[in-house]
Amino acid sequence: LFHLAADQGHPRAQACLGDCYRFGEGTPEDHVKAVHYFRLAADQGVPEAQFGYAQCLTFGEGVPQDYNEATQYCRLAADQGIAQAQSFLAPGYLHGQGMSKDHDEGVRYHCLAADQ
Repeated sequence: LFHLAADQGHPRAQACLGDCYRFGEGTPEDHVKAVHYFRLAADQGVPEAQFGYAQCLTFGEGVPQDYNEATQYCRLAADQGIAQAQSFLAPGYLHGQGMSKDHDEGVRYHCLAADQ
């Protein structure tokens, strides 16, 4: 059912299908397909897909590693309240890993995640 809905353009179904392919849940693991569906949903504003796509970019799963693009998508998800994305960004800002060091932003994202 996810395939049908995803192929008809439903962003939540695309995000779910991205997770299925990324983790091999109900289908063989396929990071290239995961990236495809995450990107479709991410560009339609689904924060869980934005974070999933950011993780694929960070770890080079199904797509070349790209910390700059990963940070952009992770920030989109974090700013929509995804605690995992907030936690993922915080150390990067605090230590300048994959982004410019910014102590205030690192603390802000840690606090946002902790408040959830």
